Amino acid sequence: MSLINSHWWTIPLIITFFTGILCPAMGTVLTTHKRLLQVNLISHSVLPGLALAVALGVDPSIGGVISGLFGALLVESLTNKRNDNYDAVMNTILAGALGLGVLLIPLLGIRIDLEAVLFGDLLIANLSDLSRTLIAFSMFTCLMITGYDKLIHVGLDPEGAAANGINVSSLNLALGFTTALVIVSSMSAVGVILVIALLSTPALLGLDQAPSLWVAMTRSSIFGLLISLIGFLLAIILNLSPGPLISVLCVASLVLVRSKK
Repeated sequence: MSLINSHWWTIPLIITFFTGILCPAMGTVLTTHKRLLQVNLISHSVLPGLALAVALGVDPSIGGVISGLFGALLVESLTNKRNDNYDAVMNTILAGALGLGVLLIPLLGIRIDLEAVLFGDLLIANLSDLSRTLIAFSMFTCLMITGYDKLIHVGLDPEGAAANGINVSSLNLALGFTTALVIVSSMSAVGVILVIALLSTPALLGLDQAPSLWVAMTRSSIFGLLISLIGFLLAIILNLSPGPLISVLCVASLVLVRSKK
């Protein structure tokens, strides 16, 4: 019997490892770009795409990424790329997208475990879930290798970056696509709703007095990895769901660190 078959925890543990590194690093970039709120929008917008993909017999992650990215682009178009009522439009779109996704499930006659999609079900993760995680990790790595300096410039001064010839729209599109991919890949670990905790909390801890984005990302990933591994271990010991437990540990970590200051 192979290692994967004899040790049921192997795949969940590997997913926990990569998700614990990937989400905080992604969250650090989004925080510096003041786009972390967009994660909520994308996470709520992936459900209609997931439902349609399942109905069409396509990989659900493809539908989820397209649907999540479409939701983000829809908000940008309705606000004319300005900040006017951005939050109100975003909340309207994310609520409508989530409602549409819930309605499509019975209308299309498909079966989707909503609880697993929204809150994760790490302990039954399979090779497909691991593949999505590794693809998202690879895409984020490529984005950092090819666009690190541009991301820093855009994060600090988007207008100046555009004046210096950087295609800000294309870079934001690549960032949005990667974000959607990270959210969908984290579906098995923490779910598309609770992923916001793993994206934001370690990023807040890592950014504190960080001299550079690279240092902040490294710190955030270390925090995220520790939180994820502890959550995974406690979930097995206490027979609890890892996703909600990891999100609670994120809050506890933030409260603990901030209370010492």
